[in-house]
Amino acid sequence: MDTNSVSPLPPPEAPLAMMEVEKTPPGSPSANDMPPPPDENFWDKIMRYEEETENTWNCGSWFEYLLIVILSTILLIGVLVLTLFWVIYYRGGFAWTENPTLQFNLHPVLMIAGFITFSGFSILLYRLCRCLKHIYVKLAHMFFHACAIPCIVVGFLAVFDSHNLQEPPLPNFYSLHSWLGFVTMGLFALQFIVGFFSFLVLLCCENATYGCRAAMVPIHASFGLVNFMLAIATCVTGLTEKVISAQFPEAEKIVMNSLGMVLVAIGIVVSVAVRRSNAPATAKVYVTERL
Repeated sequence: MDTNSVSPLPPPEAPLAMMEVEKTPPGSPSANDMPPPPDENFWDKIMRYEEETENTWNCGSWFEYLLIVILSTILLIGVLVLTLFWVIYYRGGFAWTENPTLQFNLHPVLMIAGFITFSGFSILLYRLCRCLKHIYVKLAHMFFHACAIPCIVVGFLAVFDSHNLQEPPLPNFYSLHSWLGFVTMGLFALQFIVGFFSFLVLLCCENATYGCRAAMVPIHASFGLVNFMLAIATCVTGLTEKVISAQFPEAEKIVMNSLGMVLVAIGIVVSVAVRRSNAPATAKVYVTERL
């Protein structure tokens, strides 16, 4: 047999060498093979970048903010001025019990001043004024609502006396306008009482009442906007009732219709101002989330 055709057997020490190689543990990776350790401030940088991105105010945001502030101010003051013009120029001005017809004129002016102008500014200040400390914003919010209270009370007494002093007396609380007004006044009083005690009086023990105040914020804010929309609906139904119940010149009807459209525009602008989403760093939190 040819010796070249047979493979030579491995030496007896070869399997042992192979086994030794298999048992040898793998070497630890070098420093070049391992990934670099994470930066200790990595997540802080990420969070800071996200906050800066969210809080950046571009030209569009500034334009929207200024547009809402200017437009809402013009509308809230303009609706009161237009009401005064209508009552003084077309309705003969004001009086008290000596002239029930003129006494009634106090009702639309004072109700719009209290429920629309003062309450509207109160809502917008709480939503848009972030340059002051939160406690000062709360006080301004309460101040404007407190200014609305005497307007609403005197306005209600004016229409009540005006109906009772007429010859013959006119019925009270017979129309949808009067029912809506009654509900709006009741909800306004409840909102003021709850807000005063929950968000001002309970601040004397702030840490103990934090949970309660946090739970009340979305309820108070939601019902506050509902109350404002009810006030607008009450004013519009009152204007409609006034137009139907009497004959007016065409020019006066145009003024009254314009007054109704301004009220609708106020409802739209205030709703957008309260629920708008692109806000700056100091105003990015919704009113329903603030304490």
